Amino acid sequence: MTDQEQLPGLTPGHLGAPAPEPAARPPGRPRRPGPPDPYQRRTGLACGLTALALVTVIGGGGLVGYSWLAAQQTPRAADYTGSGTGTVQVSVPQGAGLSTIAAALVRQGVIASSRAFSGAATGNTKAAHIQPGTYTLHLRMSAAAALAVLVNPANANGLTIPEGWRGSQIYSAIDQKLKLPEGTAKAAAEEHAGELGLPGFTAGSPEGYLYPSTYSVTEQSTALGLLKKMVEQAGKQFAQDNTEGAAALLGQTPYAVVTVASLVQAEADNAEDMAKVARVIYNRLARNMPLQLDSTINYALGRSTLDTTVTDTKLDSPYNTYLHTGLPPTPISNPGAEAMQAATEPAQGDWLYFVTVRPGDTRFTDSLEQQQRNVAEFNANRASQSSAPASPSGGEGTR
Repeated sequence: MTDQEQLPGLTPGHLGAPAPEPAARPPGRPRRPGPPDPYQRRTGLACGLTALALVTVIGGGGLVGYSWLAAQQTPRAADYTGSGTGTVQVSVPQGAGLSTIAAALVRQGVIASSRAFSGAATGNTKAAHIQPGTYTLHLRMSAAAALAVLVNPANANGLTIPEGWRGSQIYSAIDQKLKLPEGTAKAAAEEHAGELGLPGFTAGSPEGYLYPSTYSVTEQSTALGLLKKMVEQAGKQFAQDNTEGAAALLGQTPYAVVTVASLVQAEADNAEDMAKVARVIYNRLARNMPLQLDSTINYALGRSTLDTTVTDTKLDSPYNTYLHTGLPPTPISNPGAEAMQAATEPAQGDWLYFVTVRPGDTRFTDSLEQQQRNVAEFNANRASQSSAPASPSGGEGTR
């Protein structure tokens, strides 16, 4: 039925009948808009609501269907099956994330794709704690099989340097790990000091810059190469912690701050006391008081002990902080992150003395009389644990 046809039984003007032709208007006069057709308005609204309802009903299922279809069309991550064949060594450097590890595994032919490795690591809480080191894996392993090897710390062939180790201890550990004659690493450090990447102000001494961490060891590792990695890691860490800026705020040089951190590492009984020990050191330096630290004498003598005798305090050494004011000429250990933080952010206080009366009980004071009472209590505790009388520890000094 066209717009011009009339429904049977309906006259013009009735609902559904065609509207009468409008009266002729004078030429040039625009047509006036008439009132909106209520039938047309209701019909359009009804159609719109119907369409909206259809979208609402069908749309939910459409979203589900689209997601399912997209999942079917997304290619699966390439992956091998089984435990693979042959052997290959893969090094996981300090601080490497999962993406870096996955890329190395793909590059060396261990796994088929990074996506497969990421999928295998999803939901595995151990995957975020893969230890640095060198792992022996196989070629063409499934991502899950490769991950199982990596999350087991026993499979990491690495060299771990604990916080507070001296250079001499690190040299020995390198020689043992690489099965080298004793003294090889020390000789490398001395003969190739200019190749280590040390700051000029260290005068070629790596003490304090052999950063405590775990380092990968491969068949190609050398003593000099490992020492370079440690110095490089120290540089990165000190830059990240803005050691230079912190030193300027404290009125110290960066080398002095590293030296203070090494003293804190050796002297503090626990991490909670480190910032207080650092403050005692800075307070004494500001007053030009001798530090009187047993740890510096122990370093000069190549030993570790809690007993410091009167004879020890007369040792002719620049590391004898009973005789000489100021800091020792070099750090006395290789401090870790907590000791470095304490040295760059010392606690606030007027303390000039401290002594660890018993494990877990380190006492700080600015009173010499109180310090002497604390030292007497320390000696009494030591004497009760040994038949031999305990030597004074620090006398009137810090400990």
